[in-house]
Amino acid sequence: MTKNPAIYEINTRVWLKRFGDNVKIDEVPDEYWLSLKEKGIDLIWLMGIWKTKPELAKKYCYEEGLIREYSGALKDWKEEDVIGSPYAIDEYEVNPELGDEDRLLKLKLKLNEFGMGLILDFISNHFHAESKTLREHPEIFLPANEHYYSEDQHTFYKPFKGNQIFAHGRDPFFPAWQDTVQINYFSTSAREYMIKMLIKLTRLCDGVRCDMAMLNLNNIFKNTWGGVLENMGFKKPDIEFWNVAIEIIKDVRDDFILIAEAYWDLEYALQKLGFDYTYDKKLTDRLTNSYPPEIRDHLLAEPDYQNKSVRFIENHDEERAFKTFGKNREKAAATIISTLRGMRFYNDGQFEGRRIKLPVQLGREPKETVVKCMVEFYDKLLEITKTKIFKEGEWRLLKTLPAWDRNESYQNILAWLWEYKDEKRLVVVNYSEWHSQCRIKLDVRGYAERVELIDLLSGNKYNHNIEDVTHSGAFIELKAFKSHIFEY
Repeated sequence: MTKNPAIYEINTRVWLKRFGDNVKIDEVPDEYWLSLKEKGIDLIWLMGIWKTKPELAKKYCYEEGLIREYSGALKDWKEEDVIGSPYAIDEYEVNPELGDEDRLLKLKLKLNEFGMGLILDFISNHFHAESKTLREHPEIFLPANEHYYSEDQHTFYKPFKGNQIFAHGRDPFFPAWQDTVQINYFSTSAREYMIKMLIKLTRLCDGVRCDMAMLNLNNIFKNTWGGVLENMGFKKPDIEFWNVAIEIIKDVRDDFILIAEAYWDLEYALQKLGFDYTYDKKLTDRLTNSYPPEIRDHLLAEPDYQNKSVRFIENHDEERAFKTFGKNREKAAATIISTLRGMRFYNDGQFEGRRIKLPVQLGREPKETVVKCMVEFYDKLLEITKTKIFKEGEWRLLKTLPAWDRNESYQNILAWLWEYKDEKRLVVVNYSEWHSQCRIKLDVRGYAERVELIDLLSGNKYNHNIEDVTHSGAFIELKAFKSHIFEY
């Protein structure tokens, strides 16, 4: 796998319908996958591939907030459009509406032949509240007693006839997810079962995106469920689940990619436990707030951390980039995430300028007009960044200097250099709403009296005197949210 891979997320249950009624995952035309390969995509993440419980959607997916989201995203939504969350799964079996295991393996083989890998979901925190897995393996879930049930029936529930009580899955900062049941990571049975599922996935795909991976850390789990765990007789394990699981998985298949959805400044801790990549939500937030000095400081982190960071401006949990950033700022933000070290993440519809964030519980998407200028922009950007220098090269953050005395706008401009063999690419982005100028010193030893900077984004050429570039720095001037990717 390349050092700086590009991953493309697909909302599988919705996306597959674009190819016709009853089309299965292995029947998508080769041309579709090859078009993504041509853009430099290395990994396909089929989000929502596993079997769910759509027949229970009406019971669990009609909370007031969700109904508002449905109406905001799909004006004419109907009951049959609500198919349940892809993160409340029944079991690790392929959703029969999408295909089966043989079809999934056929697709994986095809993608591998095209030079791409297949990424699937690993939902480590929970299953569906009434899943087959709960019925067959109740021992892996977090039990509770009548006291907890009587005190809090939003968090604790009785899924079967009788007195068995379990906890719904939850994030400690939010109410419990009613459509889920919590896996008990202080249980040896649960850990063994989930590792067994991961081993199964090493045969079906080339890596997994682990949903809310930080929730399974010992301290987080204890802080979330401490009283219940103690009263039900469970003690904190000596070792982290991910530490054990990843070591076993890498022994089974050392090229298997593990991506952690992670927040709360726990990204580095998860990397140290063995994750190949962790979400870089902090960068997304800083790009949203448009404050270049904070973005620059963020990029000063250790190289190993940067290399294992997933850079994105949208995904299925975030608002659409076109809506959040607007046309020009999205172009600047996309240029940044596409030219940094680490994994570059793109969401289906991002290239076309889609504006509507679809709730994951819906199985139908609205029709949206393609924004032609965004298609053209991403075509150009990806054509530039799919090359070896951006995939395999060495990256270095550069210092921007004032263009003249009392010139403060230089701080609005971000710059870095890529080098690969005898090639160089200088990326310069004015990440502000103000016309800005700066100077950037470059090592141009070996050049004649002048150096020509060719902007691969616009095709424009800029000639600079070698002495100026070396001592004062190349003069750069950019309008608001404009970028250069120079070849020289």
